[in-house]
Amino acid sequence: MVLRKMPKLRIGDLEAEVPIIQGGMGVGISLSGLASAVANEGAIGVIAAAGIGMLEEDFDVNFKKANERALRKEIRKAKEMTDGIVGVNVMVALSDFDNLVKTSVEEGADLLFLGAGLPLKNMEILMPDGLKKISTKIVPIVSSGRAAKIIFQYWAKRYNYVPDAIVVEGPMAGGHLGFKREQINDPNYTLEKIVPNVISEVKPYEERFGKNIPVIAAGGIFTGSDIHKFFQLGAQGVQMATRFVATHECDASVKFKEMYVKCKKNDLTVINSPVGLPGRAIKNKFLDDVNAGIKKPFKCSWKCLKTCDFRKVPYCINEALTNAKRGNLENGFAFAGANAYRIDKIISVKELIETLSREYTATLSV
Repeated sequence: MVLRKMPKLRIGDLEAEVPIIQGGMGVGISLSGLASAVANEGAIGVIAAAGIGMLEEDFDVNFKKANERALRKEIRKAKEMTDGIVGVNVMVALSDFDNLVKTSVEEGADLLFLGAGLPLKNMEILMPDGLKKISTKIVPIVSSGRAAKIIFQYWAKRYNYVPDAIVVEGPMAGGHLGFKREQINDPNYTLEKIVPNVISEVKPYEERFGKNIPVIAAGGIFTGSDIHKFFQLGAQGVQMATRFVATHECDASVKFKEMYVKCKKNDLTVINSPVGLPGRAIKNKFLDDVNAGIKKPFKCSWKCLKTCDFRKVPYCINEALTNAKRGNLENGFAFAGANAYRIDKIISVKELIETLSREYTATLSV
């Protein structure tokens, strides 16, 4: 009853009963377990490809093959567990970006979310039969109207095709942020300001290519009331990641989830990531040590991120995030959105979706 109050999210020929996308959380936080549970509730589940092969035995000696193998396994497992919509998040900054995109398309991922960089060149190489011929929908993640404009202009000119939807991620998101430090708390860069800008950039391409291109709001969205607010601004869907961490079905360890439940507002901090971007995380001893100038020794057998200079960084972010996912928080840390402190318990995905739906409906009746 409650779920029908939210409008459906349509991306091409895909139709989600619940207009919520579970954000992709890398290095093993959102895998087939979480993605399939979300998809089974009528929303869109997302497997994150970043560092996905870290649990494979040969990752240290053959990380590209390990990532590819692990991604295939997770997509197939998700498809066995749900008939719903499942996408894959692939960071453009990954050194094996091309391979992970090809793997996702080959395995029939419903959507591809492409963030941490602008997906411009080589898209025709990744999809040799042409963008129009693949069933996978392509959804870039941007942090500004300018970035959206660059992608749409380039794709229209180079491929005579444009993305099927676009996610706009604001500065309250967790993990790596597409903003300069001084922009994060600047009122001119709030998600409320950015969403209308992106919509205005996308609109001419909807008319030119004769298709609906949904703009999806992300970053700091926490309640059903927030969802309603962004729909009022013109968004057709929302992406939420932080709220899905504190669910039973999330693929991270219980210790990782408990960091979210226990954290206070002043525990959330913006760090300088080794890969050259600011990122929002939960303070802990590991990050305190790094801030104090203590180096965390590591051996880099591969360069997983294009922007990482492993000879100069104080720690390996992939290793740190993998340790955290496993519950080894003495040797890692957790990324989290600005509203993580508002989480007070671990619940099921079903209960979370129902709660958001009730809150949305309550907003309608005010």
